[in-house]
Amino acid sequence: MNQVPLVIKLGGAALECNLTLERLFSTINAYQSRSQRPILFVHGGGYLVDELMKKLQLPTVKKQGLRVTPSDQIGLITGALAGTANKMLQGQAVKAGVAAVGLSLADGGLCTVSQLDPELGAVGHAEPNNGALVGQIMQLGFVPIISSIGLNDSGEMMNVNADQAAVAVAAAVGGELVLLSDVTGVLDGKGNLIKQLTESEAEALIAQAVITDGMIVKVRAAFTAAKALGRSIEVASWRYPDKLNDLLAGDSIGTRFTLSSTGN
Repeated sequence: MNQVPLVIKLGGAALECNLTLERLFSTINAYQSRSQRPILFVHGGGYLVDELMKKLQLPTVKKQGLRVTPSDQIGLITGALAGTANKMLQGQAVKAGVAAVGLSLADGGLCTVSQLDPELGAVGHAEPNNGALVGQIMQLGFVPIISSIGLNDSGEMMNVNADQAAVAVAAAVGGELVLLSDVTGVLDGKGNLIKQLTESEAEALIAQAVITDGMIVKVRAAFTAAKALGRSIEVASWRYPDKLNDLLAGDSIGTRFTLSSTGN
């Protein structure tokens, strides 16, 4: 029986669909009744921050896809991500009968966070540190739900890109990583799902314009994550939570990004 923790990064857009979350956590509840495999979630919640900024009439500025976070706004963003988004997910878990614990990257020293770029403000880069507390929580049968908010060495709040945070969390707990997003995976020229890709195969598809536009960014980020973890990762869609059982059983439901042709 697979006892390697499964780290599921939940894309921010999924937080907008209560039905998807209900099905997702109901599937987790049913799975936990027959398996002891540890599961944890890492989440963002950009849409909640966007809504908050709009209500407060504050501008949203992004550089290279990352939200510029002035120091006087980090408290608001922390409230949206570590507060509202985290507790909303925890609430959906509790509703489905899943015993969940809401956490951040700072809890138990899970990840160390440092400023990514002074031009971005309070935006951090996470590194794996100590997964002991989160590991013990999972051993007790709880499902950690971890926001992408961390603290630097000075105790200052930092907003971390959720995909990057998920990589650091997976490394800290020695887990397998699945990025659940709004895309099913990588499609070939005929629109069929590609089950497995190496980096050289992906770059060839990019050169052939089979992989284009925003998908290029996702694919290259996935390989960066796989190399950081030293193991393959999967990108799949959160739109089909009924397929999560297959994923939990070790089957691929999206595209697996591998470091070699053998699937490692």
